[in-house]
Amino acid sequence: MTQIAGTMIDDDSCSLTRWIWYGLMAVAGIVLLSLYSHVLDGYEIAIVVLTAVTLSLLGQNWPGFRQHVAVVAVFSFIALYLYGTDLALAEKDFLLNYILASQSAFMWMSALFVLATLTYFLGLLLRSEFTEKVASALTWSATTMGMVGLMVRWRESYLISPDVGHIPVSNLYEVFILFAVITALLYLFYERRYQIRSLGGFVLLVISAAVAFQLWYTFEKSAHEIQPLVPALQSYWMKIHVPANFVGYGAFSMAAMIGMAYLLMSWRQSVAPNGLIASRLPPLNVMDDLMYKAIALGFAFFTVATILGALWAAEAWGGYWSWDPKETWALIVWLNYAAWLHMRMTKGWHGRPMAWWAVIGLFVTLFAFLGVNMFLSGLHSYGTL
Repeated sequence: MTQIAGTMIDDDSCSLTRWIWYGLMAVAGIVLLSLYSHVLDGYEIAIVVLTAVTLSLLGQNWPGFRQHVAVVAVFSFIALYLYGTDLALAEKDFLLNYILASQSAFMWMSALFVLATLTYFLGLLLRSEFTEKVASALTWSATTMGMVGLMVRWRESYLISPDVGHIPVSNLYEVFILFAVITALLYLFYERRYQIRSLGGFVLLVISAAVAFQLWYTFEKSAHEIQPLVPALQSYWMKIHVPANFVGYGAFSMAAMIGMAYLLMSWRQSVAPNGLIASRLPPLNVMDDLMYKAIALGFAFFTVATILGALWAAEAWGGYWSWDPKETWALIVWLNYAAWLHMRMTKGWHGRPMAWWAVIGLFVTLFAFLGVNMFLSGLHSYGTL
């Protein structure tokens, strides 16, 4: 009887927490709309409502995400309060200069992601669940600092000038940070869902690579400097097209890194079935399922992003499709993962061939994401190196 009563209390507590969360998201959305409705058009109001609903659904059964959103909100509001209307305070105020200014937050994010990657692998080598939990905490911290940096950078762009102000997803520097944050959140979601931390080092390798590129881009090209948007990017479509795209990119990247772990596990099982890798990584069927779910999620978002991109193109350039290099390679990425899912769902393909395909798919996606900007030119030439 006591056990049943305890379970009922836990269920009631979870239900109450969810309703509190729903209420907070509703209040946040209402406050934003009441404060800024005079400068928002109908599409942007719809984006605010959709964001509030999405955050509500993501946080209803995910305590870590609720805490993440709460900390991001608190840190962002502190930064906005400290800034006031003077961007120069970023170099004078201690908290802004060393922690909360966008560039400072991104440096913390970078260091924490690299440290989390090393800690995940250390936990794997030491067979230490505690070390892996520390790595998860570091990943959450890095993700939080990255999101705080994006929120504060958004405000900083408006402090430069209202004409310069824009959502920070407009160039390679900003979207690499967005990629790192989204990929980490996707991994943390599946880490909690499957209660598996041993894949963290593999997934965070691709995030650390993105961080390394972002740091090089910062110091070599001064890419962190906020620039005005080119006319074609001054559109509400950017606020939904780019994030949807990067959910796809993040999911595809996570699937590729799990594919690498799958191939390593498959090889080690045949060579050393009782070794560290074979005993610590998840079973092959679990990794196979994770790859499938990640690619299915990424494909759904990438499809939506492609449709949104076509609608944006029609508004900006007068046509839905122009066979621009970026569009062509987006189609190649879409066809690649459509074929992957088709073979998995209709032919029952799984295992090593699909893991290899997922890994190769990462390089196809990487070229569509970065290579087109480096080697090809076209209507999408906004993020060149």
